[in-house]
Order: sequence, then C-alpha cells, then structure tokens
Amino acid sequence: MRNRILAIGLGAACLSAFTFVGTAARAGGDKADKDEWFAKMDTNGDGKISADEFAAAHKERFTKMDTNGDGKLSADELKAGMEKQEKMMGKSGGHEMMSASEKMKMMDQNNDGYVTEDEFVSASKVMFDKMDTDHDGYLTKAELKAGHEKMESKMKSKMEK
Repeated sequence: MRNRILAIGLGAACLSAFTFVGTAARAGGDKADKDEWFAKMDTNGDGKISADEFAAAHKERFTKMDTNGDGKLSADELKAGMEKQEKMMGKSGGHEMMSASEKMKMMDQNNDGYVTEDEFVSASKVMFDKMDTDHDGYLTKAELKAGHEKMESKMKSKMEK
C-alpha cells in the first residue's frame, strides 16, 4: 500500500513538474517566469501555496486535460496532455521521464483504465504533503522548487536502472 501511495505521488509530481517547467520554459525559464507561475497558484497573494490552492491548480489542470469533458482522463487524454507540455518545453516525443501508461497505472487507483478528478487530486495531495517539508500546511517557493528537483532526481535514477 505504501508503494502504491508513493507511486501515486510520483505520478502527480510528474504532472506538476510538466506544468511548472512548461510554464517557465515558454518564456525562457528565468526566475521571473517561475515567480509568475507561483503567483498564479498563490491566489490569495500571501507568498505561499496552501493545500487548497495546490489542489485547485491541479483541478484546473485536470479540466484542461479532460478534453471530452466526461470527468475522467483516458490514456489518450493523459498522453495528449503530456505531449502538449513537452511541446511547450521545446521537446519532441520520447523525452519524458515516465510514459503516459506508467503515469496512468500510478494514478488509476481503482484500475478502471481512467483517472478521475478525485484520483488526480488525491495524487496531488500526496505530492503536496511530501513537498511540505516543514509540515506547516503551505508550500514556499523553496519547498516547491526542492520538491520538484527531488522528484526529477528520483525519476532520473529510476530511469537509469
């Protein structure tokens, strides 16, 4: 069960990283772009991202990926969402750290072949909890950056094995 929860968190982390990196990469990936992305998630402007703000951003991401509006992501929708992020990052197919089918398996808690909004947001909650290293219920810019870097490092190590 613990491995399943960790896998779900990694799946959410990958999707979060695509959103984070993709947004920054569109305009060159400098600090100002990352600050703009952070500010967009920080809807109340208090300089930190609450669990609710993080979940809301992931719900928005889910809605954008759910192109047919049926309330669940198919493997094709997930793959298309990943490809869109890859394109925004200036990469072509095959450069992702994890395939869409691997992410689908991680997040599809009931194994029905789809990822529901609840499954998607549940996965993002696991990731939020892992990145909130001081356990205060908020992510600072430093925690968010460190969390993404840690996730990328783990994924690279996994891919090298």
